[in-house]
Amino acid sequence: MLCARSGWRALRRCASLPRAVRLRVREALGAREPAEAVRVQGWVRSVRSQKEVLFLHINDGSSLESLQVVADPSLEKRDLTFGSAVEVQGKLVKSPHKMQNMELQAETIHVVGPCDIWSFPLKMRERHPLEYVRQFPHLRCRNNTLGALLRIRSEATASIHSFFQDNGYVHIHTPIITSNDCEGAGELFQIETPREEEDSVEKSHFFNVPAFLTVSGQLHLEVMAGAFTHVFTFGPTFRAENSQSRRHLAEFYMVEAELSFTESLQDIMQVMEDLFKTVTSTVLSKCPRDVELFHKYIAPAQKGRLEQMLKHKFMIISYSEAVEILKQAPQTFTFKPEGFCWVSCHGREAPKQIPRPLLLSLQWGCDLQTEHEKYLVKHCGDVPVFVVNYPYDLKPFYMRDNEDGPQHTVAAVDLLVPGVGELCGGSLREERLPFLESRLQRLGLTDAYQWYLDLRKFGSVPHGGFGMGFERYLQYILGVENIKDVIPFPRFSHSCLL
Repeated sequence: MLCARSGWRALRRCASLPRAVRLRVREALGAREPAEAVRVQGWVRSVRSQKEVLFLHINDGSSLESLQVVADPSLEKRDLTFGSAVEVQGKLVKSPHKMQNMELQAETIHVVGPCDIWSFPLKMRERHPLEYVRQFPHLRCRNNTLGALLRIRSEATASIHSFFQDNGYVHIHTPIITSNDCEGAGELFQIETPREEEDSVEKSHFFNVPAFLTVSGQLHLEVMAGAFTHVFTFGPTFRAENSQSRRHLAEFYMVEAELSFTESLQDIMQVMEDLFKTVTSTVLSKCPRDVELFHKYIAPAQKGRLEQMLKHKFMIISYSEAVEILKQAPQTFTFKPEGFCWVSCHGREAPKQIPRPLLLSLQWGCDLQTEHEKYLVKHCGDVPVFVVNYPYDLKPFYMRDNEDGPQHTVAAVDLLVPGVGELCGGSLREERLPFLESRLQRLGLTDAYQWYLDLRKFGSVPHGGFGMGFERYLQYILGVENIKDVIPFPRFSHSCLL
């Protein structure tokens, strides 16, 4: 009987104790008042044991800053090491240190998952180069730089959706599997089942037609713009380009939009500029510490450049003006603007070196290489630059004919930014049926794009759109040199880790 009574008293005491409130590290750091019973979970970023006190810093990915935990040395355990996963309960109190508002006075520390520090490739208090952590795609998200990048990426993604939704756009999930080659470059990943690969005599496709991973959602967006006026998509796209350069990936994300009832390339450019500035301002205001890490250690001058960019209108030059600027440039280019041109080949562009006697007659019509784009931006004062009205034969069949001459152009635009080159590409689309029929016929694509011609027969309107490479956008605002370091799991030629 006595044992039963003492058991009930113990239960009453337990029930009266305050229940520990679970807080994220970000919430704990931002708390305005102390709290008696708090539970924080995360991974240990540092351990420092002194004679009378034990210091830990734990982080759960919710912020760049870690939460300092102060504990009695008796709570230290053998498996309480850098990288281990822990749960700490105790009191949230004001920190005496200027660099941190709050700290946690630990009452219990539970190691949820130990970490073998000898084989763990990330080391405490060591600033690992981005090239080094790229070797460990399953662990690099625990690195401070990649953690900051992924929080910025998440905030930028949310801001892009908010921008379009606030401006009345309908979000469309365009397909990843497609039978169209939107860009006309032929750099597609073809989809085949194991059975299709084995059946080499009588080729039968799973979809009855050749299918590919999408290179763009544009054509599907044009379909939807015929019913919803303003539409956008944001998803993965794929290019089978055999390149390991700092600006190319085999899988990357594209933001694409289409606007019906627009006859002006200026309207398209305004949306590009507004999107760019709105998202950048949001990221700078909501992720200040994360962005600061890049602007302090990766690209020290980038903060000032971004602030100037947000204050000024983007510049606009024509393609013809761009070629003249390049021809007069004092620097030497790997691809000389008058010696490296692109010629149309059944709707696809292929590089062709032009013989020297023909240089003067063919110098207008060259495609701009990355080095040319970067020089143009620098020439214009290191601010984003719109280049408009490209040669007719350089661009895909869907771009609107300007009907000009003798230098024949289309209503196309590329947005060039410092350090990256081309960030966005867009155009007015050819809505006039006779013009589109004529061009598709010359390219031998009439049968493949009969459905596209149908869009011009049934309530066609002037329209246009653009696409922005999300990873290149992140490269620019953060000053990251290699595009492989702004995506969680980079895919490029000869590399598909995980």
